[in-house]
Amino acid sequence: MNDTPLRIGTRGSPLALAQAYETRDKLMAAFPELSGEGQIEIVVIKTTGDAVLDRALQDIGGKGLFTKEIDEAMLARDIDIAVHSMKDVPTYLPDGIHLPCMLEREDVRDVFISNKAKSVWDLPQGAVVGSASLRRQSQILARRPDLKVVTFRGNVQTRMKKLDAGEVDGTLLAAAGLRRLGMEEVITDLMDAEDFIPAVGQGAIGITCMEDDERANRVLAALNHDETVVRVTAERAFLAVLDGSCRTPIAAYSRLEGETLHFHGLVAKPDGSEVHHITRTSAADLAAAETMGRDAGQELKDKIGPDFLATAG
Repeated sequence: MNDTPLRIGTRGSPLALAQAYETRDKLMAAFPELSGEGQIEIVVIKTTGDAVLDRALQDIGGKGLFTKEIDEAMLARDIDIAVHSMKDVPTYLPDGIHLPCMLEREDVRDVFISNKAKSVWDLPQGAVVGSASLRRQSQILARRPDLKVVTFRGNVQTRMKKLDAGEVDGTLLAAAGLRRLGMEEVITDLMDAEDFIPAVGQGAIGITCMEDDERANRVLAALNHDETVVRVTAERAFLAVLDGSCRTPIAAYSRLEGETLHFHGLVAKPDGSEVHHITRTSAADLAAAETMGRDAGQELKDKIGPDFLATAG
């Protein structure tokens, strides 16, 4: 093993750091030689998505806001691997960087958090829901157009403070993040993933490195979880076909049942006035998953037409 420390690049939020430490612990368990003092170094990198908190993500560029600066650090060889939430990773990576590893996926579901109602559907008429996600907004408004959804950003702790201060009547977050932070106790309602479709890759941690970095590729191969890769690949293939605008709510969820991969995709208008679903099944291997996701995306794209993707925002 190399004598120089293995440098893990990450965002600095509590959740991002929890994911980086989880990755570090798995590396140390798989490679005892990495357990020594200073063998693994965690490098915190501030991203545009972390720096600009007063505007919705789609208003400051959308894709890549949580990965761009980390990618730049990797291309400059300032870090060796980078730990990301898969739902933040664009479908196309910079030349030279690849994604050889995903850790075993956590709970994919969204959760509702409120002091005022048992579920988002039980909120009183005209209640205010805080969410930075157009995907969540569109699915809420499709069923409850009377609710008001306002932009709600910041890390989990910041959002909980805003909720407790009464700025909103409820908010939605990913179950996986709360579990990784040991904050399950704040969950009011776990939402069914086939009823309220999660973000592409939600609950999965992806780890990137340079394609030509032999050490990074070797250690990451030991951490890769094949089932997670199959599921997330189907979802990302669906997104890649439809990814015409960061202002278009797109959601996808896949699950394995025996040797069959079940897929559910969604495209909507942000105001929930139009929602399109598609379901598919395929064999549970990587090639079949990618083909299925791509075909499902193309079928929806043909159905809704190019104007939908261009003008959904």
